[in-house]
Amino acid sequence: MIDPAHGGPPAPHRVTVVGIGAIGLPMALRLAGSGAEVTGVDPVEASRHAAEAQGLLTEASAGSAAAADVVICMVATPEQLREAALGEGGLLATMGRGATLVVMSTVGVAPVEELLAAADGTGVGVLDVPVTGGVAGAQAGTLTLFASGDPARLVELRPLLETMGTLRDCGPVAGRGQAMKAVNQLLASVHLVAAAEALAFAESLGLDPAEAFEAVSGGAGGSWMLSDRGPRMLEGIDARVTSTIGIFVKDSGLVCDMAEDLGFEAPLVAAARDRFRAAVEQDLLRRDDSQVIRTYLGG
Repeated sequence: MIDPAHGGPPAPHRVTVVGIGAIGLPMALRLAGSGAEVTGVDPVEASRHAAEAQGLLTEASAGSAAAADVVICMVATPEQLREAALGEGGLLATMGRGATLVVMSTVGVAPVEELLAAADGTGVGVLDVPVTGGVAGAQAGTLTLFASGDPARLVELRPLLETMGTLRDCGPVAGRGQAMKAVNQLLASVHLVAAAEALAFAESLGLDPAEAFEAVSGGAGGSWMLSDRGPRMLEGIDARVTSTIGIFVKDSGLVCDMAEDLGFEAPLVAAARDRFRAAVEQDLLRRDDSQVIRTYLGG
């Protein structure tokens, strides 16, 4: 953004990040580290305190969106996106003309289309840029960003967005990023449950699961999910939480709903969704998603 007053070098972007939880906070810190003026928004006091401890300005509601060039939504669910963006006091009503609302949550195609319709005539642009790569990717700036929407806005904001990872252009129609993320989450859901099933199967065979992990994770049967989640599966129920069971209940459910709407048969992700739901029944909703293995171990 060129400084209009002086015609000099680009002025820093003013960015509001709505949702500064486990992934949103490191994303916001990456943006701040790039020189952007960042304010984090979260109604949860503990999340704001964690951000402030790392030098980030925070607020409980998104008043800063009125002056922001870019507002990033990193909320957990479609319902939270609607609550944040729509209505009399929502982001679309607060943001200035020419600003861009970037949806980086995994919410499915329909909520993004709803947001686009609501934004029509407001002067606010909407980009659809869901991410994958987890907490580690957010911290390292190695997320994959599935970007779709207005090409001119994507060109303008690409340098800012790429401080968080690698941008994959999914086309000019907002919602295609969500569709690509659904493909990713089908694989991620199935691979995560398959990894849990394999290590639990090893234990049932009388093998040491840790030895089985070492033996197979680097071979043809390995996967990124096994390599990343396997160690936390072995740690047990108190493993550090980087992504919750609840997130995969939501994401696998979204994928199943999208497949059903298309009349597409997707039995593997349906089985994975049911396994995540079984984990919720074992009171594992807020545990690390690796603990889906408990559904095979009986607790």
